[in-house]
Amino acid sequence: MKQEVVISDYLEKDLSTAIAACAPDKLFVLVDETTQTRCWSKLNHLTCLHDAHLITVAATDTHKDIETLSQVWKALSNGGATRHSCLINLGGGMITDLGGFAASTFKRGISFINIPTTLLGMVDAAVGGKTGINFNGLKNEVGTFSDARVVLLNTLFLDTLDPQNLRSGYAEMLKHGLISNTETWAELVNFPLETPDLKQLQDMVAQSVQVKQRIVELDPHEQALRKALNLGHTIGHAFESWALKQGRPILHGYAVAYGLVCELYLSALKTGFPVDKMRQTLQFISTHYGTLGFTCDDYPLLLQLMQHDKKNTSNRINFTLLADIGEIKIDQTATEDEIKAALDFYREGC
Repeated sequence: MKQEVVISDYLEKDLSTAIAACAPDKLFVLVDETTQTRCWSKLNHLTCLHDAHLITVAATDTHKDIETLSQVWKALSNGGATRHSCLINLGGGMITDLGGFAASTFKRGISFINIPTTLLGMVDAAVGGKTGINFNGLKNEVGTFSDARVVLLNTLFLDTLDPQNLRSGYAEMLKHGLISNTETWAELVNFPLETPDLKQLQDMVAQSVQVKQRIVELDPHEQALRKALNLGHTIGHAFESWALKQGRPILHGYAVAYGLVCELYLSALKTGFPVDKMRQTLQFISTHYGTLGFTCDDYPLLLQLMQHDKKNTSNRINFTLLADIGEIKIDQTATEDEIKAALDFYREGC
């Protein structure tokens, strides 16, 4: 079943239509403590949600784990959910990832609707059919490919975001620009991220989602072209897992931004990515995302974490690199020395 993505200007009407398409016998809404406070009040008065059962879990990615997943399963079971029920995931990437996994596995799969409330959720996590949880200290180690029946994108939720979460989502948009075309990339690296125009940002979100949708429709299970979406993520996921192990987690988009620095360096080194475009992109990242503090003593653990990346084959660390904006080179490899050189490049201030 093809996932329907709706750029929603009329949330009540569009949500009512989405729920009707699922024809549920019971309706559940999954939120975390943050979205319950900031976002649920924008929806809880809607007639279509009058009889919905609210499930609330702890916030942040540190709780995207088997224990929280079990809480959701228990809430569905105790609430009398059947195979004909529907779960609405209202939140950022943590909620859409975990809620999608819960729905795709409960009674072998129930319908679910994603309403992402963060920029990251809108342009990345809620679209594309990937669900999952963190496990054994590794990011998204266990999960499924399962499409939401409908994804509703409404930028009214962006006014609930703090600047850090706005920047986190924007990093995925920057990645989409890099794998798309020069015009889109140029708009992104010149956008005033500290004082964003939300109307312009809404148009850019729609464009970014279209980039991902086109790729996912051609390669839903990541056999080839979809690997383009992994730009920045091989090293980025290692940074994210490393930070989690240090007890000072970072937002996913920040990890991707730091990963882009290293992987654009590898692109310049190995596939001829233009140095001027690399420098312009890295200047934008440095200005808006700061730096991640790690030392050469952390390299063995970072390399070990990269070895666990799901894209790897035959114990080789797999990268998506670029020859230019929009010129994607999937299934690229790098030696340990080249990866260390990329980490050195990052630590030395690019």
